[in-house]
Amino acid sequence: MLEQNKIEDLTDSLHSYVKKNCEIIKFELIENTSSIGSSVITNLILVLVTAFIILFVSLSAGFYLSDLIGNTYVGFLIVAGFYLILGTILLIGRKVFMERPLRNKIIHKILNRNY
Repeated sequence: MLEQNKIEDLTDSLHSYVKKNCEIIKFELIENTSSIGSSVITNLILVLVTAFIILFVSLSAGFYLSDLIGNTYVGFLIVAGFYLILGTILLIGRKVFMERPLRNKIIHKILNRNY
């Protein structure tokens, strides 16, 4: 009878331990998910604002160069050429400049390591 009580106590303790561990894992998952979600939303807002800034700076540069050169379309072609060169550089070096840093940042964010 004494051993059966010990086994029941051990079973109850183990059940309680597993239940508490599941709750801890659930809360850690919620924390990591909310952290990643808020980071994604914040970054999307920053990308949107940056895109508008780049758009208006590009338009300003196009109009400025057009006024400077005296030909409307040439100023905008120069700006487009700049973006073509920039896009080509990013396309060639996408693994180094974009994929690896983004992958590493996502992995560190999931593992909740902030540096």
